[in-house]
Amino acid sequence: MKSKTATYELTIILIMLCAFQNISAQDYRKDSLQIKVYTEIDYKAGKPIDITLKKVFCDYCSKNQLKLLGEDAIRRTENEKNDPKNQLIDGKKKIAVYIRIAKKDFAGIKEKEK
Repeated sequence: MKSKTATYELTIILIMLCAFQNISAQDYRKDSLQIKVYTEIDYKAGKPIDITLKKVFCDYCSKNQLKLLGEDAIRRTENEKNDPKNQLIDGKKKIAVYIRIAKKDFAGIKEKEK
């Protein structure tokens, strides 16, 4: 009796494994790009004074795409400026911002430029 139950349980487990093998999360790398941007926040007396864009790492971007990616990175850094892990009393804090954008949306930026 025990061997029939064990065989039945193993069969159910194998069927479930085969069924779930085909179901997987969509990989973001297939349909999106990840672009790295460096920004810098100037602090005086513990308060953020200025945010500057240092560099957008994108070899294949047009000028319009670089401009829009830079603006997005500054906007994201603006949200990070009051985070305790980024704050300094006096000085400059360099932040790496990773922007993930769908390839279709990225191509749409290029089309709008024309």
